[in-house]
Amino acid sequence: MIRVPDGPGSPFPTRGTPAAFGTGPLSRAAALIHTLVTVEALLLLTTAPGLAGLLLLGPDPSNLPLVALCLLPVGPAACAAVYALHHRGRDLADLHPARAFRRGWRLNAVPALKLWTPLLGWLTLIAFTLTHFTATGLPRWWAALLAVTGAGALLWGAHALLITSLFAFRARDTARLAAWFLLRHGRTTLAAASLTFLAAAFTAWLTEALPALLAAPLLLSLLHAGRPVIAETEREFTG
Repeated sequence: MIRVPDGPGSPFPTRGTPAAFGTGPLSRAAALIHTLVTVEALLLLTTAPGLAGLLLLGPDPSNLPLVALCLLPVGPAACAAVYALHHRGRDLADLHPARAFRRGWRLNAVPALKLWTPLLGWLTLIAFTLTHFTATGLPRWWAALLAVTGAGALLWGAHALLITSLFAFRARDTARLAAWFLLRHGRTTLAAASLTFLAAAFTAWLTEALPALLAAPLLLSLLHAGRPVIAETEREFTG
């Protein structure tokens, strides 16, 4: 806690002057935890219908189109979460993560769906083809090509998520910028790949619910890794 000195260089506080609140490391840590917990709860709430549908679906590959339908709310919710985390307060006395989340959802729901829907459709097509690959009669190297294409689409989606959450571009412009940054900012792309692998590992080795329960910390990590993308977009492509 920092006290206000009584006159220049005085170590004693002025009587009646309130001390600054929420500037110490413990306060900042508490503010971060509060924001993460609130954003996580809102993420689960806004995606609850889709998550409930996923729990009812079996692991049969024929359910992949229904899985994609259940995942549709994830795009707008993730954008709202990134918006709220980007605009989070550092002061315990001035925290409004729920308000920021609602504003991010209201601003980004439609733009997010314009990109998230075709991305989900493309990934569903790739996954369906790979799960039925023996019936296609294609050579095996096609499977590897499809897997690489799907991974590239996921990483493109990570860049598009950052741009859509924080900037108001047309969908086609966001798609082009995301593709441009995919190779231009290799560290951000590598961080997105690491987070994607981590979420996949949680799903495969532990439980499918764990990535959903850790969505807010994962998105905060992506936001930190995407600072160069955000800074260049703001510097070069906004007025």
